[in-house]
Amino acid sequence: MKTDIDRREAIRRVALLMGGAVSAPALLGVLAGCSAEPDTDPESEWKPTFLTQAQVALVAEVVEIMIPRTNTPGAKDVGIPAFIDKMLKDAYPKEEQTRFVAGLADFEAQAKREHGRAFLELEPALRAALVKQVHDPAVEVERKATLPVAERGRPFILMAKELTMLGYFTSEPGATQVLQYRPVPGAYHACIPLKQAGKGKTWATETSYRF
Repeated sequence: MKTDIDRREAIRRVALLMGGAVSAPALLGVLAGCSAEPDTDPESEWKPTFLTQAQVALVAEVVEIMIPRTNTPGAKDVGIPAFIDKMLKDAYPKEEQTRFVAGLADFEAQAKREHGRAFLELEPALRAALVKQVHDPAVEVERKATLPVAERGRPFILMAKELTMLGYFTSEPGATQVLQYRPVPGAYHACIPLKQAGKGKTWATETSYRF
């Protein structure tokens, strides 16, 4: 049975990571029920309906750098590339779709310009370094912005980040395997030892991820 994940709480926490706001298309898409779903059928061949196969392949590697597979599922494991493709097609207006695709093309062009190779041809360390190189200045601009998100929009890297986190932490694997899911209303357990309060996992209400 699929865990009933509190989408509004996940949105609130992602908003904190995004500097205080989730964009309207992402918000509406998630509240409408769009979610990431792991591909459990090895015979299936999922095909994007908005992005091209080449674009999805690039997006998949970017989001996996943001939330990599460790001893818990990574972004690709929970179906984030398909989630992003669906959200862009079903929830985003033309202007935002164009911004994402153009930003993705610029990102690929930067990889070729600085390293002489396509992003997917780079070594893992160079891929991660390029994502960070693009991500960190975008975060700084976001932090200093005075206009609301709806008026200024977000660059590709932050659109990808926002969708990755929303898809991940509203997915069942993301909420139950990576972070503990605090059911609402939940049971009350008073005065238990700290080591028993989570078995080493952090709560889904914490925001300690580097991206």
